Amino acid sequence: MAETKKIKLSVLDQSPVREGGTAEQALQETLQLAQLTDRLGYHRYWVSEHHNTLGLAGPAPEVLIPHLAAQTKHLRIGSGGVMLPHYSALKVAENFRLLEALYPNRIDLGIGRAPGTDRKTAALLNPYNLFNEQDFIEQLRDIDRYLQDGIGGEFTAEVKVTPRSATAPERWLLSSSGQSGVFAAHFGMGFSFAHFINPNGGAETMRAYQSRFSPSTLLKQPAGNFGIFVICADTQERAEELQLSMDMLMLHIRQGKSGGVPSLEKAREFYADLTPDELAQVQYNRQRAVFGTPEQVKTQLDTLAEEYNVEEIVVVTITHDFQDRLRSYELLAGAYGLEPRIGQNFQSQ
Repeated sequence: MAETKKIKLSVLDQSPVREGGTAEQALQETLQLAQLTDRLGYHRYWVSEHHNTLGLAGPAPEVLIPHLAAQTKHLRIGSGGVMLPHYSALKVAENFRLLEALYPNRIDLGIGRAPGTDRKTAALLNPYNLFNEQDFIEQLRDIDRYLQDGIGGEFTAEVKVTPRSATAPERWLLSSSGQSGVFAAHFGMGFSFAHFINPNGGAETMRAYQSRFSPSTLLKQPAGNFGIFVICADTQERAEELQLSMDMLMLHIRQGKSGGVPSLEKAREFYADLTPDELAQVQYNRQRAVFGTPEQVKTQLDTLAEEYNVEEIVVVTITHDFQDRLRSYELLAGAYGLEPRIGQNFQSQ
């Protein structure tokens, strides 16, 4: 009998703002969720970068990461991801080498190429960004050199990145398309596919990355995972109800409507007035998500993990009620038999 893979569960938190809530609440919930998933036995916790949207409260992962790392003990904390074309590769490397020096062996630098916003805002973040693929490759080459410099004992880069430390952050390339998988393989980085953005072609992209992978100083074997929207509830009926808010949220994002996570009451009303085109879009969007009871969710996630040929799943859970969100991560941890970490002292919430 084939050996069953031991799946690691991780978190991608977009710091969603619920309708009627505030950004301050969303950021406090990010901290509470990080502390809970640390206790539950999750592997890593990534925070995202989004700009010019009122529905997500996290524009600067490099600011949020040390706040979370200081108040958790075991999770790897990182960016999911830093949108590199907005910034200087040198400054990003300095930020994350400093974080690694503060929290050794706990920091991930997840890098993305997408704007994380609209083109006008992206132009304001970096007026010199031409969205040129070759420019991005050059930035990856610089990041590669800056983060590995001195780790093997030699300092080869002309510009020395400080601080000096014995370890380096893990490097991950995040993508919802195939091209970044090629880059990740070439530079010997981990690769994360955003199934929650694009439900098509991820497994093929991951296997291509794995087959082309070139070992680096910081990573000897390919490391892959995929991110997916998940809602886990005590009953199938409750999970389906909670998914209604996500259906409305994802459709509104596609339509360019900025707002928070809608309540279930609004989501029910929304469903009653869907046009045929909108209903078709909702059904397509549901390919980006898994929802149901713990057993149902685990079965679907295991199937996807087998298709992707990975042993780590990055879970994105968004609900209007924060308690439903916490409960989803608790149920999923139980379904996968994660080993709880005890004896941790956190600030009371």
